[in-house]
Amino acid sequence: MKRIAILGSTGSIGVSTLSIVESFPTRYSVASLAAGRNVTAAEEQCLRWRPRMVSMSEEALADELRARLKQQGINDIEVVWGTAGTVAVATLPEVDFVVSAIVGVAGLEATYAAVLAGKTIGLANKECLVAAGEIITAAAKEKNVALLPIDSEHNAVHQCMRGGTAAEVKQIWLTASGGPFRNLPAADFESITVAQALKHPTWVMGRRITIDSATMMNKGFEVIEACRLFHLPAEKVRVTVHPQSTIHSLVEFVDGSILAQLSVTDMRLPILYALSYPERVESDLTFDMATLGQLDFSAPDLAKFPCLRLAYEAARAGGSHCIALNAADEVAVSAFLEGVLSFPGIARTIESVLARTPVQHPATIAAVLEADSAARNLAREVLLQAGVSVSSVRL
Repeated sequence: MKRIAILGSTGSIGVSTLSIVESFPTRYSVASLAAGRNVTAAEEQCLRWRPRMVSMSEEALADELRARLKQQGINDIEVVWGTAGTVAVATLPEVDFVVSAIVGVAGLEATYAAVLAGKTIGLANKECLVAAGEIITAAAKEKNVALLPIDSEHNAVHQCMRGGTAAEVKQIWLTASGGPFRNLPAADFESITVAQALKHPTWVMGRRITIDSATMMNKGFEVIEACRLFHLPAEKVRVTVHPQSTIHSLVEFVDGSILAQLSVTDMRLPILYALSYPERVESDLTFDMATLGQLDFSAPDLAKFPCLRLAYEAARAGGSHCIALNAADEVAVSAFLEGVLSFPGIARTIESVLARTPVQHPATIAAVLEADSAARNLAREVLLQAGVSVSSVRL
């Protein structure tokens, strides 16, 4: 029985992970949860799964959940809160496997603490490796901790790499759906609405990641994550637009062979793969080859989607530029979702922040968080200078 901690249990990855646990009750159990701000969902999960510990983002929310559980006659679930609470959830002694699925850098400290505690990590939070990949991968190597990717693209690469040694890999290819604006003329980008950007053609995801997919910044983050996970330079991590989203990624070997991973577009499959690795567990997540039709591939348009270009530049610089890329994107996307910044303004804001960020390589998580905070403040200044109201924008 593998005992699981889920960081981000009320989000889409968290819910999908709980679905896997429900499907395989003799293999997996829930030990602890970090549920964020959704008290109602957290209460429901506590009633269903009876974890040892659950964390909320704020003290008041923890107090509310504790009171609700008491009304239900439940007094054996420890309710904690904040960053310290999330760290406690991730490092609970009985936990074997930590699913890191909190969006942004909010889950960074807990993920790092879990690595130091020797927990196996199922990584669905790409921002951890974007902002602090050098630190986390070094710690994982020192502690002999497996970082198993849950992102469908990196999960696919991980599967394909089982077909050869690292020295035999020529390059990897990350597939991208192209988002909702793949065929939209660049001249129309200024008029893109929030509602349009939130209509992803393939996946159902959270708001920020959906916008990041529309700008192709999400693919840029994945390039950086792939560099860290698979120890490759940016030049060996390629992106190809594949609208069908059937092939999730490919690995090209030095002899010219290319291995591709195909499956249904269902996040439960990469979650199950990570949870069961190195085994493969029989499931009902089958793919009907008869529906395959055709497979299309094309090069990404970096002029229309400059966020991808900026991500490659940050990947090459490393350190503070990767931190600033993620921080500025989060602030800019928040401004776009609030309706105070245009869609192209996201990339313009990020580029301005990167231009003002010196290249440094923080050596600690505390230093990473300081650089993250500085980049968010700089992004706010850039928005203010552009005449954008930032009073409601998350920093």
